[in-house]
Amino acid sequence: MVKKAGYAALDVMEQHLVNNDFFVADQYSIADIALYAYTHVAAEGNFDLSAYNNIKAWFKQVESQDNYLSIKQST
Repeated sequence: MVKKAGYAALDVMEQHLVNNDFFVADQYSIADIALYAYTHVAAEGNFDLSAYNNIKAWFKQVESQDNYLSIKQST
């Protein structure tokens, strides 16, 4: 049930990103930051993001923003 709901959310995000670069007013906002926080690590929860091309492109757009900081530690 949880995975089904998770994929439903990913489907909504994917569809929104077909015609939009970001989630609110087509500009980078706190909504993108909040959604990115969990979505970019969805694979760690065993969600397959391979079919979500718009979400993957959106990841790159978020990561290209000024002052973006990755939570991943470099070694």
